[in-house]
Amino acid sequence: MLKLAVLVSGGGTNLQAIIDAIDSGVITNAKIDVVISNNANAYALERAKKHGIDAKCVSPKMYADRAAFNQALLQELKSYNPDLIVLAGCLVVIPKEMVQAFPNKIINIHPALIPSFCGTGYYGLKVHEGVLERGVKVTGATVHFVDEGTDTGPIILQKAVEVQDGDTPEVLQRRVMEEAEWIIMPKAIDLIANGKIKVVDGKVCNSSQNS
Repeated sequence: MLKLAVLVSGGGTNLQAIIDAIDSGVITNAKIDVVISNNANAYALERAKKHGIDAKCVSPKMYADRAAFNQALLQELKSYNPDLIVLAGCLVVIPKEMVQAFPNKIINIHPALIPSFCGTGYYGLKVHEGVLERGVKVTGATVHFVDEGTDTGPIILQKAVEVQDGDTPEVLQRRVMEEAEWIIMPKAIDLIANGKIKVVDGKVCNSSQNS
């Protein structure tokens, strides 16, 4: 049974998608042990509590500096000894110490088709604003392992989403969540939980060919 720690910052819609996928059997051999937020007011913490999942807040505001916060977050995670850390709408910059402590055990969902519209400065609505400003016709979402770069880790899954005339960043954000993020994040977790994913030479090999 794969033990998950989910890191969140806001409403927790991706967290809810994971919870629902576990409940429905879309994700097998996995359970969420803890949800941790850097924001004490994150509704994601309420979602966790409603499902009997440990909900913790580790906020930078609680510590003297960023180094102390990073250390506290790392120690909180280590106390649960997770097999996989899932960044589900987590706006905290993951410190290299955490990446080193959990190599190829941290995954993130990014609301674009990496390597487009990713890297420093591309997060939340800013991603979708960039997509619309550039006028691309297809966007999507990417699940990837986290390394020490920004959105540079090995790609696990991607799913394309059509950009439509008249889209606003908010409308496009919702469509990308519904048509891509909430589908490929649970699928990636299920693949990992069932031993179908491995990283070879910096790239993901998927032994499952099912779409």
